[in-house]
Amino acid sequence: MTDTDIARVTVLGAGNMGHGITEVAAIAGYDVTMRDVKEEFVADGYGNIEWSLEKLAEKGRLDEPAEDVLDRIDTGVELESAVADADLVIEAVPERMDLKKDVFADLDEFAPEGAILASNTSSLSVTEMAGATSRPEDVVGMHFFNPPVKMDLVEVIYGDRTSDDTAEAAYEFAQSLGKTPIYVRKDVRGFVVNTVLGPFGDEPAWMVSNDEATIREVDAAMVHQRGYPMGPFELMDLTGIDVGYHVRNESGREIPPIMAEKVENDELGRKTGRGYYEYEDGEGVNYEPGDGEGFDTLRVEARMVNEAARLVGDGVARPDEIDTGVRLGLGFPEGICRRGDKLGLNVVLDKLETLHEETGEDRFEPDDYLVELVEAGKTGEDAGEGFHEYGTSGDGPSDYRFLNYDLTGDGLLAVELDRPERMNALSADLLGEIDDLLTSVDVDEVRCVTFEGAGDRAFSAGADIGGFADATPTDFMDVTPTFETVNDFERPTVAKVDGYCLGAGLELALACDLRIATEESEFGSPEIRLGLIPGGGGTQRLLRLLGETRAKELVFRGNRIDADRAEEWGLINRAVPADEFEDVVAEFVDDLLEGPPLGLKVAKKVMNEGGDASLDAALAMESQGFGLLMSTDDVREGTAAFREDRDPEFTGE
Repeated sequence: MTDTDIARVTVLGAGNMGHGITEVAAIAGYDVTMRDVKEEFVADGYGNIEWSLEKLAEKGRLDEPAEDVLDRIDTGVELESAVADADLVIEAVPERMDLKKDVFADLDEFAPEGAILASNTSSLSVTEMAGATSRPEDVVGMHFFNPPVKMDLVEVIYGDRTSDDTAEAAYEFAQSLGKTPIYVRKDVRGFVVNTVLGPFGDEPAWMVSNDEATIREVDAAMVHQRGYPMGPFELMDLTGIDVGYHVRNESGREIPPIMAEKVENDELGRKTGRGYYEYEDGEGVNYEPGDGEGFDTLRVEARMVNEAARLVGDGVARPDEIDTGVRLGLGFPEGICRRGDKLGLNVVLDKLETLHEETGEDRFEPDDYLVELVEAGKTGEDAGEGFHEYGTSGDGPSDYRFLNYDLTGDGLLAVELDRPERMNALSADLLGEIDDLLTSVDVDEVRCVTFEGAGDRAFSAGADIGGFADATPTDFMDVTPTFETVNDFERPTVAKVDGYCLGAGLELALACDLRIATEESEFGSPEIRLGLIPGGGGTQRLLRLLGETRAKELVFRGNRIDADRAEEWGLINRAVPADEFEDVVAEFVDDLLEGPPLGLKVAKKVMNEGGDASLDAALAMESQGFGLLMSTDDVREGTAAFREDRDPEFTGE
């Protein structure tokens, strides 16, 4: 495989995955041919693309008319013509090895020399598929997640003979689609994400089969205590119990009796109306938060951590890649390696060793790499190192899990909330990282702070309820100080809002001094719909900012308002078109960076504190601040620059 500039892509298969991959490639600007074996399959797939593009356009998530995207898509049923000039072919046919090998044999005959031949398989061997060709170095796995238009993750999988050039080209192609790829460096069954996910459903199924737990206990505990987006049985009902059954059967793994029973009775989940829960004649998923009391969540998580250790130790993936995979591919509240470090790898190892000794079951046997870490004293966060390293010096900001930041030479501290898979929901950990950053950074090096959300959907869609799953009522008293840290930070702060700004996300934006938003953004305080009220100072800042009438409307009704209304009400400073957003933000930021640091610090302090004081007290604060600034070098520089008709150069002295 030599370096190839990918211009034309062919997708084989027009089903859910095939038409989804076709759509994201066309949106990214590629010319795409979507091929299937029958015209009606192709027509159905194309119709689904048209519908999806229409919905994306309505939401303002396309940079061009839907018709322009469709113009880049060709369709067909003849394989030879469909792949004749393809630079990249992605097969997305049903998960049957015999079928996939037939496809790759045909591609070997018809696809151009040097073309990348990729499989969207979620579990089958890339090496075995590549064996059907005379060019295995050109064959790579590209596992998109369903639905491809929404899911950000792509696993790029090496077969035994995949060349680095091929894998790198596939990785860069995934990036060009706006996706986040991770390398899977060895062709292991389940790759990264499904390998870690396996015990999430497998172990609870054994526990229920052995009368050690109930279905409701398992799901309630894993969701409400540990913060997972769905319970194991709820998830298996959604995806189809038979899917996991066949994966285990093909890999030769013993199948938990409850799973075998469900498949034998054709009770496969939502698609049959009955699975682990009753959907047609029952309540469906009906567990409550308190149902999970006493369930052994560590038993499940220890097995997932053990699988992660196996992947790292075998050189399949790095810890950061595994964590990215489970966060983006599964919506886990944090990476499984991070979770293991937080639990304590010594605690995980002890759990596995105890279960292995008690049961004799191979699935509890600790992986050698996990043992190696613990024996080396690398037991996780408390030790300063586990799967990951943790800053312990206390001499400045740490490396963060859910937060990215950059401090430029001119004093801009740009902060990004990095939980796009959870729409940047604010967990206790993320709030703690914000607080740590602002309290540990050298304020003298900062002139302005901006906050924004990663991805293209949300600034922050609210509090991550799962992130507070194991919190006690008193723990919530520690949440508000983070917003106060933002509010009281000595330099101006700007919220860059693009997308949803709801609940705790709105409270973070309210704690900032200035708020600029795209016209497509939405704002709201939906807590009342959960029987709660806004926290983090939300009720009080809304009241002071909007007045009683509008603040109570927002809080009492729990509805969202658009950016235009938010600007009209005074909730934000500007609502601007998406293509002007960064320019407008830059204008604000430039003014703050070039302004007098001391003057801005005093102005912010006087205005913040004066708002809660009587007019006489506020005027006294203003007068005092004015007097303090009169003796500074910045005032002398500002005065001189005004006289000389030039731009001032403030130093903060």
